[in-house]
Amino acid sequence: MDNLIGKVAVVTGASRGIGRATAIALAKNGASVLVNYRENEEAAEETLKSIKEIGAYGIIFKADVSDFKESEKLIKQAVDKFGKIDILVNNAGISNVGLFIDMNETDWNKMIDINLKGTINCSHNAIKYMIPKKSGSIINISSMWGDIGASCEVIYSSTKGAINLFTKSLAKELAPSNIRINAVAPGVIDTDMNKWLSEDEKHELEEEIPVGKFGTVNDIANTVLFLSKNSSKYITGQIIRVDGGIS
Repeated sequence: MDNLIGKVAVVTGASRGIGRATAIALAKNGASVLVNYRENEEAAEETLKSIKEIGAYGIIFKADVSDFKESEKLIKQAVDKFGKIDILVNNAGISNVGLFIDMNETDWNKMIDINLKGTINCSHNAIKYMIPKKSGSIINISSMWGDIGASCEVIYSSTKGAINLFTKSLAKELAPSNIRINAVAPGVIDTDMNKWLSEDEKHELEEEIPVGKFGTVNDIANTVLFLSKNSSKYITGQIIRVDGGIS
């Protein structure tokens, strides 16, 4: 049976949304999960509670992935607690909707640091443990905007585009070590990130999506789950779009 029993997963930004759904999905399939959060400990505890309610095992750990030393401690915590790391899901990210001209250096530095550097930091620290055992799967959460770009989300789109190239490049480098690197690029997903949309704006967006509705966090979590399993062992360096056909 293709499950994750005996596997150890780290999910960044797992206190809510896609990260929470992913952590729970991995736990349901047998993985021991480290739930990372940056600020909201209460929400992280809710994720952990959901994991425990299904009879699975997990822990929470506070770390700002944009800080290399903190990301190093995050990965080490998983190894110290569970003995290894098999799966890393780089989900932590922020967005900022608005005109590029209205942004300032602080705005874009924060987004670049969390979205892009956070992915790089955690990946660098995780592969130190994966290379010696020649096994591992890293899944980066990107976005469809990383491929086609979005007006009023210029820096966000740029960070996701960089994550896509990081994914493809690192996959080639680590393939000989049997470590797979892939990314999931969500389309319009019903999360807190889209709560700023009015009902009319949501309706207009739904009309642009061929399947006629927003995606759910479980749509993304299930794709991450597939990429974490042995059934996807021949898939690496891919950016998998989960967007209802919008792009």
